[in-house]
Amino acid sequence: MVVRLSRLVEISVTLNSTLDLQRQLDFIVDSASDLLGCEAASLLLVNEHTRELRFAASTGWEQDALEQIPVPVERSMVGTIFREDRPLILNEVGLGGDEPMTTGDVVHPRIRSLLGVPLRIRDEVTGVLEAVNKRKGPFNEMDLQMLENISSQAAVAIHNARMLDRLQKAYEELGTLDSLKSDFIAIASHELRTPLGLILGYASLLKEDASDDAAEHAEAVLSSAMRMRTLIEAMTNLNMLRLGTGELDLSRRLLHDIAMDACEEAREAITAKEQKLRWILPRNSLEAHIDGPKLKLALVNLLMNASRFSPPGGEISLELRPKPQEAWFLVQDHGIGMSQSELERIFLPFYQVENHMTRRHDGMGLGLAIVRAVAEAHRGRVWAESEGENMGTTVYMAIPLSM
Repeated sequence: MVVRLSRLVEISVTLNSTLDLQRQLDFIVDSASDLLGCEAASLLLVNEHTRELRFAASTGWEQDALEQIPVPVERSMVGTIFREDRPLILNEVGLGGDEPMTTGDVVHPRIRSLLGVPLRIRDEVTGVLEAVNKRKGPFNEMDLQMLENISSQAAVAIHNARMLDRLQKAYEELGTLDSLKSDFIAIASHELRTPLGLILGYASLLKEDASDDAAEHAEAVLSSAMRMRTLIEAMTNLNMLRLGTGELDLSRRLLHDIAMDACEEAREAITAKEQKLRWILPRNSLEAHIDGPKLKLALVNLLMNASRFSPPGGEISLELRPKPQEAWFLVQDHGIGMSQSELERIFLPFYQVENHMTRRHDGMGLGLAIVRAVAEAHRGRVWAESEGENMGTTVYMAIPLSM
């Protein structure tokens, strides 16, 4: 008895050490056959579609051959165990002429005795664990108790392995959906660029050549097209949210030059809102190992975000500060500011400071999320500070000088 209990503990430990379902099933039938001293043991699971029992693991017989054989639920001993959800002990199988078909009739002609128990996962019977042909004496109640204990442990192991398999499949499906989403965004944004470029070009010509009323309408078209271009650029940059270090094209670059390029790109849009752009960029040889285009994109997003939440006539500044082992970029505005609770959330994708039903400022809420992705890909960091609502905001981006 002590030996059997120690083997049950060993079974539990072994089953909990792996989530490989087939290895677990093979170990279960090997253990059952050994502990009960029988010639063979099998574990059958019900097929969720056909509702037939199929061999999932066995000893003593050829596994590949067994897997091809469906065991009828209505005309077999294991089917009786499954249907009636009760154990069964038969120590004189085949002596009479009217016994229902047994597992042995299907796969083996010489079954003398059989012990089987239902396999329950939670409250559902999902299979049968059976042992056949005990070598010494008949199957008894102690054998039944032992097989039921093994069956209980098997049910837990099978349930956990199936849950892991479902989780992995769900994760793979999410990955496929995510890939489809990225492909759709890339294709849609690419296809929209050509007609939008034509709209922008013709709207600009109409604005220059039209009379006052027509020029006003052309200005409205041009303004809407510019907003659409901003949205398309945001869509194009969605993949930047998953940017990793391995996706950077690194080279030694002067940070002053990257910052000036960002200012030049953002200046037209900032000036159009009658705002002032100021920069404090020391002309020294401050260099870093960076991806220039991506760092420039992050700085442009910071400047455009500051402009979006600043009033006409406001001032936006970009400063580059040397720090030990780092360079800090500071973008400051004197706009709507924010509460302390929002300072971390503004870097979440699609987060909007304003309520989406009443907000007055455009944007998809991707700019600062992209800034954080670029900073973290460079092994840097980003954070924001504000003294409160209507007190302006300063966003910091720290980039290491060497990676």
